Amino acid sequence: MINNQTTLDRMFHALADGHRRSIIERLASGPLTVSDLAGPLHISLPAVMQHIAVLETSGLLVSEKQGRVRTCTLASGALTPAETWINARRSMVQRRMQRLEQFLVKDQEDQE
Repeated sequence: MINNQTTLDRMFHALADGHRRSIIERLASGPLTVSDLAGPLHISLPAVMQHIAVLETSGLLVSEKQGRVRTCTLASGALTPAETWINARRSMVQRRMQRLEQFLVKDQEDQE
């Protein structure tokens, strides 16, 4: 559980930044070079490389260098741990809301 928590912490930390989310969104369409990723971000290339390093550490993307060109790809199934965590919380909230609804219906019936 601790390793999973560390993975989630890294992932949510990586996703907390708008530039990194933008990189992830653009990579959803397919692999891109660092230069292609940097263009619309309007930040320096070293800053883009730092964001890529954070995303790699979190396991959200992988990069490969061929010569002078580094290409980034979204890691397969990378968002699954976050999705699983979010879905578990969503299920808990939905169950609580259903119990609240049942209670309110029963309470209203008792008052009538």
